[in-house]
Amino acid sequence: MAIDTSDFKNGMSIIQDGKVFQIVEFQHVKPGKGPAFVRTKLKDMRVGTTVEKTFRAGEKMEQAIVERRDMQYLYSTGSDFVFMDTEDYDQTEIPKDAIGPAVKYLKENMMVTVTTHDGVILGVEMPTFVELEITETDPGLRGDTASGGGKPATLETGAVVTVPLFLNVGDKIKVDTRTDTYLGRVTG
Repeated sequence: MAIDTSDFKNGMSIIQDGKVFQIVEFQHVKPGKGPAFVRTKLKDMRVGTTVEKTFRAGEKMEQAIVERRDMQYLYSTGSDFVFMDTEDYDQTEIPKDAIGPAVKYLKENMMVTVTTHDGVILGVEMPTFVELEITETDPGLRGDTASGGGKPATLETGAVVTVPLFLNVGDKIKVDTRTDTYLGRVTG
């Protein structure tokens, strides 16, 4: 479907130079002299990098129809990860590089969102927050909650994050998958 710059919305996907980009933000600019233009920040949906691009006002381009499907992670075959569509139970293998750096938080039976365009997998959107158990870390220091220091902890998926000194093996924590940061301890 053809669109022009007046149709831009944050989150919309377009095809540019044979790649699918998502509009992160845009700004219509009308300078005192010269023609109007639109300054954009675009995210490459396959690689995840962000680029800035300027379009002439009214410039036409192709809108990319991106499908998002909730899928459940089943298991890894080495370099590929197998996901199941929870609606029709079809299984799909997705290469590790299509998932990106958040692959270290994948846990069996976890729900993710898989994005596709024309049947081609663009990527996997991980949950923003995950709850995982600490499997390896130095012993906790009892009562040390205010020193502000941290120590590395290996989680059940193999990811390593910095946690407060008082946490121990077996504690369950909440982690932000976008920033690799510890958010808090999960009780219960």
